[in-house]
Amino acid sequence: MSNIIDKIRQELKQKADEHTQQSGQKFFKEPVQFYGVKTAVVTKIGKDYFKEIKGKSKGEIFTLCDELWKSGYMEESFIACNWSYFLRKSYEPQDFLVFERWVNEYVSNWASCDTLCNHTIGAFLEMYPEYVSNLKIWGTSPNRWMRRAAAVSLIIPAKQGKFLQDIFEIADILLVDQEDLVQKGYGWMLKAASHTHQQEVFEYVLANKTRMPRTALRYAIEKMPKELKNKAMEK
Repeated sequence: MSNIIDKIRQELKQKADEHTQQSGQKFFKEPVQFYGVKTAVVTKIGKDYFKEIKGKSKGEIFTLCDELWKSGYMEESFIACNWSYFLRKSYEPQDFLVFERWVNEYVSNWASCDTLCNHTIGAFLEMYPEYVSNLKIWGTSPNRWMRRAAAVSLIIPAKQGKFLQDIFEIADILLVDQEDLVQKGYGWMLKAASHTHQQEVFEYVLANKTRMPRTALRYAIEKMPKELKNKAMEK
């Protein structure tokens, strides 16, 4: 099983280039480990190697994902995220504990957080909506990536108009969070919800704008008409 991981790592090293490696770091405040492989190439590598393992059990594939996550390399985390998302039709309730552990133990930057949460965890929550309540527990975690994950796991369902009350409850929990990446995360969640619930999100922002950090507020109203934006931004 580990042979396939070795082959992936060898190919990532071969496809790396110094410019991509150096330019990638500027998007992150924290140090991030890169091979320096463009995202489209990483996606193709992941798809190609998934063909070799798709006959294996979900548990075996999740074990391989664990190995990829443990490396700390961004590109390997993306492949792990893609593989877990490819298995979405076979998700079961107990898989939530696996995904929760990945966020808590392995996620160390916003890109890995969002890739895992938008796709794998978002798809899981649409299948098993009763687990949305667990995100409210994540919102109180000392781990900032868990707190960001509490919000960004709902981005795609939010755009579809789902989970509005839960979204407001999660925003309440994260409202005065000091971490800007958490502020951006819940602001993005509110912006996604505004696609189908603009008035409700606008009223939420107005009711909370004196306490809401400006970073979160700006994200939340980004897609609203100018007159609503101006009203929300008034001191």
